[in-house]
Amino acid sequence: MNRLLALTVALTLAACSKPDPVESVESLVANPERLKELRAACKADHAKAGDAQCNAVAEATRQRFMRPTPSPYANDPVKPPPPPASPPAAKDGPP
Repeated sequence: MNRLLALTVALTLAACSKPDPVESVESLVANPERLKELRAACKADHAKAGDAQCNAVAEATRQRFMRPTPSPYANDPVKPPPPPASPPAAKDGPP
């Protein structure tokens, strides 16, 4: 009987363990390497990574993509292509 009680208590305590801490969106936005790791973990096994963590990863990815800072390509020195050459003048008469 004591073994059954001890087993029940052990299983109850194991089921009540604290969930893994979730990294904040701000920390993930600031650390792109960690964001990349967690994005891969969420893609591989969403249930193991947890809904809260995968939601934070998705929000951090969205914030990094939509950030208000100027694009690194804003001052790109690429020039537009030159206008097409004019076609040769047509000759009078049938060919």
